Amino acid sequence: MTARATLPVTVVVAVRNEEVNIRKCLAALGPARRVIVADSHSTDRTAAVATELGAEVVQFRYTGGYPKKRQWVLDTVPITTEWVLFLDADEEVPPALWDEIRTAVADPQAPNGFLIVKGFHFLGRRFRFGGFSFAAVLLVRSGKARFERLAGDATTALDMEVHERVIVDGWVGKLRTPLIHDDFKGMDAYLDRHNKYSTWEAKLRHAFLTTGQYGDAQIAPRLFGNAQERRRFLKRWVLRLPCESLIWFAYHYFVRLGFLEGRPGLVASRIRADYIAAVRAKMYELQRQVDSK
Repeated sequence: MTARATLPVTVVVAVRNEEVNIRKCLAALGPARRVIVADSHSTDRTAAVATELGAEVVQFRYTGGYPKKRQWVLDTVPITTEWVLFLDADEEVPPALWDEIRTAVADPQAPNGFLIVKGFHFLGRRFRFGGFSFAAVLLVRSGKARFERLAGDATTALDMEVHERVIVDGWVGKLRTPLIHDDFKGMDAYLDRHNKYSTWEAKLRHAFLTTGQYGDAQIAPRLFGNAQERRRFLKRWVLRLPCESLIWFAYHYFVRLGFLEGRPGLVASRIRADYIAAVRAKMYELQRQVDSK
């Protein structure tokens, strides 16, 4: 951590076996007053590296349901700073974003939450095209935000919020500088995560199509809302369409010009399509199980 004056921000980094990524993430957190690494009993040196770099490590053991890891930190770890910033281990806060955060938290009239774009890096390059970067509420005023409580939480082994978004009490602003989102764990780990995520999303979608709700507490789907609300609105409709995986491929590769990224753009677009195809296949299997009862 640097010796300069720190900001009233606690950074919460959710991890499990992130030794490859964690050092780069933590090295960029000098301006933060406190850094909490929420670990799920990693079997590599994640916790040791985090401690060496001055972070506070807390261990989380998931027993199912709600809360998952980040919400558990909000519920159980005393946070005295006015602001909380949520990060993954493969994300890095560039200096320009810290400058924006410094301005935002100094404003007494600031909103209670801020959207930050997760700038997509893949196969060694920063993507300018393809539409893979997206905005999520990551900077929030302490005590004024909570994670969604979704239907899939009760039927999954995932201990960390994946696509659960943050519900903010009050209005939401937006910061312009994106995070550097770049995973160094390799393609095997990337695809393995997508397989687990597709199982979770299939259960969530199945619950939505059955009940009409994603869960007990969720962000409002609004076409003209903020980026999170708009994304949720569009997903509610596209999941009903046939050939959804092809639609997503066309969206990323052609509509959002992913082909301009060369072969990495093609690979990323195909992985996105394959992910959706896996979700739909698992939804079909779930429905068959229901129908056979």
